[in-house]
Amino acid sequence: MRTFFPSESCKETELNSINPQSWLQVERGKLSKISFESNSSIESLIKVPEPSILPYFKPADYVEVLARLHEELEACSPQERSNLYLLQYQVFKGLGEVKLRRTSLHSAWIKASSVYERLVFGAWLKYEKQGEELISDLMSSCGKCAKEFGMIDVASELPASSNLFSSGTNVDNGKAVSGQVSFRIGNERILCDRQKIAGLSAPFHAMLNGCFTESSLEEIDMSENNISPLGMRAISEFSVAGCLNEVPPNLLLEILVLANNFCCERLKDSCDRKLASLVSSRQDAVELMEYALEENSPVLAASCFQVFLHELPESLNDSQVVKLLCNSNREQRSIMVGSAAFSLYCLLGEVSFNLDPRSDRTVCILEQLVDSAETTHQKMVAYHQLGCVRLLRKEYNKAEQLFQAALEAGHIYSVVGLARINHIKGNKQWAHEKLSSVISSHSSLGWMYQERSLYCEGERRWEDLEKATELDPTLVYPYMYRAASLMRKQDAQAALSEINRILGFKLALECLELRFCFYLALEDYQSAICDIQAILTLAPHYRMFDGRVAASQLRTLVREHVENWTTADCWLQLYDKWSSVDDIGSLSVIYQMLESDAAKGVLYFRQSLLLLRLNCPEAAMRSLQLARQHASSDHERLVYEGWILYDTGHCAEGLWKAEESISLKRSFEAFFLKAYALADSCLDPSCSSVVVALLDEALKCPSDRLRKGQALNNLGSVYVDCGKLDAAADCYINALKIRHTRAHQGLARVHFLRNDKNAAYEEMTKLIEKARNNASAYEKRSEYCERELAKADLEMVTRLDPLRVYPYRYRAAVLMDNHQTKEAIAELSRAIAFKADLHLLHLRAAFHEHVGNVMGALRDCRAALSVDPNHQEMLEFHSRVNSREP
Repeated sequence: MRTFFPSESCKETELNSINPQSWLQVERGKLSKISFESNSSIESLIKVPEPSILPYFKPADYVEVLARLHEELEACSPQERSNLYLLQYQVFKGLGEVKLRRTSLHSAWIKASSVYERLVFGAWLKYEKQGEELISDLMSSCGKCAKEFGMIDVASELPASSNLFSSGTNVDNGKAVSGQVSFRIGNERILCDRQKIAGLSAPFHAMLNGCFTESSLEEIDMSENNISPLGMRAISEFSVAGCLNEVPPNLLLEILVLANNFCCERLKDSCDRKLASLVSSRQDAVELMEYALEENSPVLAASCFQVFLHELPESLNDSQVVKLLCNSNREQRSIMVGSAAFSLYCLLGEVSFNLDPRSDRTVCILEQLVDSAETTHQKMVAYHQLGCVRLLRKEYNKAEQLFQAALEAGHIYSVVGLARINHIKGNKQWAHEKLSSVISSHSSLGWMYQERSLYCEGERRWEDLEKATELDPTLVYPYMYRAASLMRKQDAQAALSEINRILGFKLALECLELRFCFYLALEDYQSAICDIQAILTLAPHYRMFDGRVAASQLRTLVREHVENWTTADCWLQLYDKWSSVDDIGSLSVIYQMLESDAAKGVLYFRQSLLLLRLNCPEAAMRSLQLARQHASSDHERLVYEGWILYDTGHCAEGLWKAEESISLKRSFEAFFLKAYALADSCLDPSCSSVVVALLDEALKCPSDRLRKGQALNNLGSVYVDCGKLDAAADCYINALKIRHTRAHQGLARVHFLRNDKNAAYEEMTKLIEKARNNASAYEKRSEYCERELAKADLEMVTRLDPLRVYPYRYRAAVLMDNHQTKEAIAELSRAIAFKADLHLLHLRAAFHEHVGNVMGALRDCRAALSVDPNHQEMLEFHSRVNSREP
């Protein structure tokens, strides 16, 4: 699902209600004056929407939930595993942990106990990996198969029914009957072996050998049983041969219906499998699914179901498919998807929400999710998600009932929905009191104070938002509100400083948009265009001002107010911003350069490097694919393919692509890629000499100073690892000569290893002074100074980037050394509240063990193993502590 709900004002009907050209003309040249003389003008620029209600599972204590899940996974039956991994996925999704949630999905797929679960989780992983189809093709070009989530042979996965009728061989009902029997259908008679037909099912056996009139007849009328003569002949042949040969689909459907009516299990199973093998398109699946559900044909149903899943999200735009999925009852769901109904509708709900959260389709699917929910946790998820959709549709009473049900089931976060609805209904005081009650009765979390702030005014609101940021610095709304408030008070520098706080560690589009508006108000058009070009790099189709204006349109208008740069100007700007570690500024320059006739492959590649540094992996992969698409030669294309493979975990294949590129042409990037991949994949110390040789070859090839600086920096790192400090220092100094600013960090390491701690500290100070993004530099400098200075540096790190975990661990360790156990645990808990980090959980578990809190140690250890189930040290810790559990 989307990471946030759009505000109510973001409606399609309003998208064309503003003319950006006339809007900018009105503001053009007057923004500064208007901004500080007219409240209405600045209000129109810096509206901050209410924080979004996330449609996710957000337990009040996610550590406890993860720990319990790990414990259950260790003890549960194989049939329960996938559902537990699904809940783990939902916890990680609520925490915003993309990699961890995908790992949980993959575990659910690997541990699937039925073909239905394999289909659902395979389709889910395929959906999550949309846009990565190129990787499968590249793997194939390396002679590897990467199509994990393709179509499977459903029939082979579902065993034949064990409830097969056997009539025995001795039949004696006291009547002399012929060994043959004719079935009349219309004017035709089909001669059959009486006992073979009788052997098909108990009803046929009773009819032909029992007390019924037909048992003494040699001709039986079957005209009223909806079977054709051809169908009956096929049944006769099956009764003798035990298989259906070349039978057309229409006859198979006839036979399936009769087999179901007469309880002919073997015949029905054979029809079921034959029909399943004929499903080749979505239309086939739609038409045959109705028969499958009507006639209880699980193999056919699963085959049709697989087609629907394989074609997601497109299949959810097919009204026939949606009707089948939304109108099925509990029995039909069981035929279609076995016991995996909840998993199925979780997936479909996510896909439908991404397509259109307000649609009737999304409501119907989530109603099925509610109906499929069995456990308490499943009900929390289902009620909350449907409540969010009802709220979006302004169905307030229904939404309120659903949020209340979720809250009563134990999902505390659903109180946010109740508060919003009561506020909408004019009961603001109730909303405030409800949030206050939650805060007083549960461990405080950032979102609680953020939500309560909406129902306060003035200083009380500001205080709640400060508390929200203290508890969870990743929440975007408090920074935006404070920045906008400061801007309204005409304190532009303080407003920019506030919004820059979060942009320093979290590149949120809405924050970039707000800063763009600030720059417009200040008539700082150069800075404004920098931000809007960064926005368009991250989201090419982004719309601003509540979705009313395309960001690309605003960029076109703002560009009229900035100086046009030549290609040479752009390269100088890029070199300057890259050297000062101004990643957003570098992104903006590259965006502008892509409009020129410059080599686009190289620029998209640089763009991908910046996006990776800014922790935007999806955008980085998109840029890498564009680099490949715009490569000017085969050897260049192979390099980009190698990086695509390397960045998706296929290191050996990335290395192979580098070698193939080198065989076509010796180039800097090909040697650099080979050196990088080899250094990462080879654990043998002797590989270092090969990496050095490869980087030397890279440096002999033509390239610009930006990339050569990186190669020198990497070469220095290899020399340090080999103990060749003089050679390393030369590399770092040469890198600094061409303004590769990050080389200060490597040179500081060399000073430290030469036992010159003061020089190391000074070197890192130079990096701090030059780098615009310098949280990591402060963190590294803390290693080269005394404790008090280190603590000051690490406090600065936390202010600049609260997501970096080392400062919390350091401060906690210092407190533990001073025997301040409670304070040490509190320091770790502060970060764990908003970041599921293995090392933080491990250290807190060790602290709990140290003070004899075995249950606390076990809880943290199990939660850590949910983050990384194969972490050897945590496994050993768990085994040791578990043996002491009372």
